Amino acid sequence: MTNLTLSIGDDVLRAARKIAAERETTVNAMVRGFLQELVAKQDRAAKARQDLLEMSEDSEMEIGEITWTRDDLYKR
Repeated sequence: MTNLTLSIGDDVLRAARKIAAERETTVNAMVRGFLQELVAKQDRAAKARQDLLEMSEDSEMEIGEITWTRDDLYKR
């Protein structure tokens, strides 16, 4: 595991320590958890995009000829 040094305002750190104490954890654990969740969310989004791309490439659906204009859609 690698150490990381952060610069953070005294007020923010004080508030974060209070929150950590209320949750019976540490600021370090909260920051580590936040970063793990951020990375996991990005990984899930990338996987979802890849899955959608693969599904669209595997699809046999065909789109027919466009028989309307933009103006047709907005006629009232």
